[in-house]
Amino acid sequence: MAKKLYVGNLKFDMTDKELGEAFAKFGSVTSATIVKDRASGRSKGFGFVEFANDSDADKAREALNGTELKGRVVRIDNARDQRNS
Repeated sequence: MAKKLYVGNLKFDMTDKELGEAFAKFGSVTSATIVKDRASGRSKGFGFVEFANDSDADKAREALNGTELKGRVVRIDNARDQRNS
């Protein structure tokens, strides 16, 4: 089953590809997306990484939460399902 992680406090110039590469060493990343402002197209400073395997996502969250990614300390948590909010 796939598991999605929220990644906060990203540098505004980080790309989807860089985000995916940072997490790929923990397992199979199925998607990595940085959320952008609709009007300006500028990053909002957070994104989501989805793993094919729940245990890989858990390993990545434990290893990377509170560490530096491109010079900023990132916060990583399990993404919430917005349909149930």
